[in-house]
Amino acid sequence: MDLTPESKVNEVDNGVCKKDAFNNSNDVTCMQYLSKMAAVDIEFNDVTYSVPIPRQEPKTILKGLNGQFKSGELTAILGPSGAGKSTLLDILAGYRCTGIGGSININGQLRNMHEFKKITCYIMQNDLTQPNLTVFEAMSFAADLKLGRRKSKSEKRAAIDEILSTLRLTRTRDTVTDRLSGGERKRLTIALELVNNPPVIFLDEPTTGLDELSSSQCIDVLQRLARFGRTVICSVHTPSASTFQKFDHIYVVTNGQCAYRGATSNVLPFLQNIGLECPKHYNPADFLIEISTGDYGLDLVELMVTYVNMKLPLLPIFRSKSEFEFDKKNPKTSWIDQFGTLVKRMAMQIYRNRNYMYLKISLHIFLGIVIGGMFFNMGNDGSKALFNFGFCFACLIVFLYIPMLPVLLQFPSEIRIMKREHFNRWYDLSAYYWALTVVNIPLQTGFAILYLSMVYFITGQPLELYRSFMFFSTCFMCAFIAESIGYNIASVFNVVNSIFTGPALTCPLMLVAVQDFGDPRPLPLYRTIPMYMSYIRYGLEALTTAMYGHGRQRLYCPPEEVYCHFSSPKEILRIIGQETPPNFWFDLAALFVILFISKGILYYLLRQRVQPNKTFQMLQIIGKLMKSNFM
Repeated sequence: MDLTPESKVNEVDNGVCKKDAFNNSNDVTCMQYLSKMAAVDIEFNDVTYSVPIPRQEPKTILKGLNGQFKSGELTAILGPSGAGKSTLLDILAGYRCTGIGGSININGQLRNMHEFKKITCYIMQNDLTQPNLTVFEAMSFAADLKLGRRKSKSEKRAAIDEILSTLRLTRTRDTVTDRLSGGERKRLTIALELVNNPPVIFLDEPTTGLDELSSSQCIDVLQRLARFGRTVICSVHTPSASTFQKFDHIYVVTNGQCAYRGATSNVLPFLQNIGLECPKHYNPADFLIEISTGDYGLDLVELMVTYVNMKLPLLPIFRSKSEFEFDKKNPKTSWIDQFGTLVKRMAMQIYRNRNYMYLKISLHIFLGIVIGGMFFNMGNDGSKALFNFGFCFACLIVFLYIPMLPVLLQFPSEIRIMKREHFNRWYDLSAYYWALTVVNIPLQTGFAILYLSMVYFITGQPLELYRSFMFFSTCFMCAFIAESIGYNIASVFNVVNSIFTGPALTCPLMLVAVQDFGDPRPLPLYRTIPMYMSYIRYGLEALTTAMYGHGRQRLYCPPEEVYCHFSSPKEILRIIGQETPPNFWFDLAALFVILFISKGILYYLLRQRVQPNKTFQMLQIIGKLMKSNFM
């Protein structure tokens, strides 16, 4: 993002040079990429926010907040837990868009959310990073997704090197993200969002979970970024005294109201004006929070709020229009480039996860040996033909749980990363969705071929090309459907609930699928409809037809058997309730339709995760209320 800097100090070769304070040396770091910045000032007036509660009055979180956050300043939003500081940050960043009152202005003009999101990034509290990638690889993929073809590879590499150097991550550039320390991971999340050089940075409690040294280093980084013209706003829970002094601007929220706004150096004079003296050798931040929680009396809290409203007026911000026309010459990265980059990133992560791949391969081989041994050489044995139907059902069970369970474990955490990246405009949801779909096709197909090529020969199934094709294609479709069901469940629930919900929902699918097997009497309509809503039913019919339909000859009867009642394929179909062989192509088409519907539901659910409608928002509120009341 090539933006014109508001001011250039100590300019050297169109960059800004500054002594490296982090390495305690006399080296001078020249900022070529990160110093290109335009001023963005944020002003908000009478901001309110309410949460609807079923059958009750809405709960008011913010009660008419006013404030200004200026470029070149590091701002901290302080306040006790539940005061509304994270809610205020979400509203200013655009993460919350409904139930909001008041106005938010950018450089004196009413905020245009579509344009505002182009110049901001929101770094959330959880330090979620893409696994199985090195720091440099994660930065490279972020550059490809955000910058596309606007910059050459050499320009992207130079920008990445500068960002890593600024955030003290140069020594960890070849370290896998999973092995980073807490402070390094926090700085990496900041570095990833600096790739497109945003003028405004929001951070939700960036020091949470860090020790004193790491917290101080993190704030030093943010202070340094603010010095180059950015507007850096972060919510902080309990900063230390040394960390508190590094902030340029403080905004204190208590019970949804502003208890202080102004420079850090004016905190103590402000407290003196309302008759409070901060004890010596006491952290002013702790003292402010203690007052705002009401430890010294609720009347002092009201006094602080009244003093702010009466004695600390806000002066309006005026800037010429040319100063905030941002990034209009830089087009968005094309969909095909986003898709290609995401496919490459996902494929690399799968390749790097060797232990998982070895485990899956071993599991398929193990199941192939076990199930093949259980149904050994039953495919052409007329005396054991009925047991071969159990083999078909066992294959469907394998391709129900094996593709689904890993998704239930992994996808809930992955979707949180996707939600953050999508909000910060890394890529379109459709590009992510299709990349996820395409990457998994060869993976599921390869595992299915490994398992089926073993059990098909071990169990002695008919070696006829068209029957093998029918059997394999049916199993492929069932595996894709099961995987899609897993994604649907994992896109709604967390890991624990997904692991519980997945098997609980699939058990009825198995039960209703085999209702009329062995009973020639027709089922009533209320049982037939659920039966044909289960994809396992179509899979069973398709596999049975592949094995015993299409005019298959009488099966071989061993000499030691006096009579093989089920050596006739027609008798096998009759005894399982199929007087006439089912239409294989109809069953396969039904599986295609079910897969298409499940994929469509997945896209809808992902869309609701990133842009929930009112129904989903209400369901989320109800879920949180139930959790708070019963947990």
